[in-house]
Amino acid sequence: MATPSEKLAESLQVLKELQDKDNSLVIYGTTQLSRTHLNRLKLNGWLQEVLKGWYIVSKPGAEGDTTVWYSSFWSFIKAYCNRKYGDQWVLSPELSLDRWSGSTVIAKQCIVKTPEGANNVTNLLYGTSIFPMKGKLPENIVKDPVTGVNVYTLEEALINVSPSFFVLNELTAKICLSLVQDSSAILRLLADNGASVRAGRMVGAFRHIGKDDIADDILRTMRGFGYDVRETDPFEKPADESLAFSSPYEARITLMWKDMREQILPLIDKSERKIDDVKGYMSSLDVKYKDDAYHSLSIEGYQISAELIEKVRSGNWRPDAEDKENKNALVARGYYLAFQAVKESVQEVLEGADAGMVVKKDHQRWYLQMWSPFVGVGLLKASDLIGYRNSQVYIRGSLHTPLIPDNVRVAMPVLFDLLKNEPNAVVRAVLGHFFFGYIHPYMDGNGRMCRFLMNVMLASGGYDWVVITTDKRAEYMAALESASVKGDILPFARFVISMIQ
Repeated sequence: MATPSEKLAESLQVLKELQDKDNSLVIYGTTQLSRTHLNRLKLNGWLQEVLKGWYIVSKPGAEGDTTVWYSSFWSFIKAYCNRKYGDQWVLSPELSLDRWSGSTVIAKQCIVKTPEGANNVTNLLYGTSIFPMKGKLPENIVKDPVTGVNVYTLEEALINVSPSFFVLNELTAKICLSLVQDSSAILRLLADNGASVRAGRMVGAFRHIGKDDIADDILRTMRGFGYDVRETDPFEKPADESLAFSSPYEARITLMWKDMREQILPLIDKSERKIDDVKGYMSSLDVKYKDDAYHSLSIEGYQISAELIEKVRSGNWRPDAEDKENKNALVARGYYLAFQAVKESVQEVLEGADAGMVVKKDHQRWYLQMWSPFVGVGLLKASDLIGYRNSQVYIRGSLHTPLIPDNVRVAMPVLFDLLKNEPNAVVRAVLGHFFFGYIHPYMDGNGRMCRFLMNVMLASGGYDWVVITTDKRAEYMAALESASVKGDILPFARFVISMIQ
């Protein structure tokens, strides 16, 4: 007779085979699993119920952890809608533009348009919901390349959003407008539907972001067809210079940086200091190492003792059999090695090198040093540390989902260009930290890398090394979440500025 463990293993094998077949994170009851396997997996914490009959793959002990749900959110929306509506559904024009713009935020309410919609809210997990809105489908439906959900085409979504969208979702609107290469698709939709009011709004929107050629083409062509088109600018703020980007992620990071720096500048003293005593500054870093290591690692959840840090610092730590199993010890040793590498970068900056270029050149070395002890004891392969991550990563408890691996490789060069071209050290420190974490280029250690980057940038402006202490963790994490999800950088900017004053 099979033991309970053997029975559970059998059910897990069935679940694995199901996932291997279609990469599914979502299970629809007994249509995919037998009742026996379903109940066994539920009982042991391997499935979480979202709605009656609908489950997401989880792990024991994850009850109450939002990460499992947020990482499965779009997979659930796709599976649920496909089962209920077949291919007759699409995200609303507003949410479609969110997807086109490279948004990283989970929608609290997912509005889906379908001819079969009941116009009723269905509550999901952790305050999220889905609202199937009864309505006509767009002329064309495409798949979001990141999540696979059904969305409007970029052009049809821009035409169909309400005028208020350009005010309430200015960043998303500008990103999407900047990605339109010519007027042809826009014009076909406008002309076929005789949408003169919407045509006027499109003319004004494209003119606002400096795409006069597209604006003029829409205006000229629609009037040529006999439509009374009156140009209206749907944005409230002053017009931009010409915006043209090759990817939504380049656009999003560039425009967010531009907007956020304007919010930060009034908060800071723009006159920067120069450190004359480079040797003395470097000596101060040695003094701060112990506190910095303790607090930086504790913020990320590693249980690091002062004794362990001193052991590592003094060179008395050895990777014996006990330490091989001791992740905390390995992490502490890695932090020490990375700290030494960062010190070298700081010295280079203090001697006159461009801070942005130094970080671009050195950040991979910091990361290699951080994880090299794990390679030394065989817990990681050296190849695991080469380049940026190749898998998706999620941030525990956050509505923000970091970029998929392919888009990380688009975003990181943009970040380093912005760092290089930013003249103010505090802006570089605040936004460098924020965007590095926003992109999340590594599977682990991103928080430590953010704080290293921030301090190199602060040093470039003559500011002391900042230690973010564990008692400030809640404030620190809440400020970063506000910036990532709401685009509100002020709480984080004020937090950093308070640390350097």
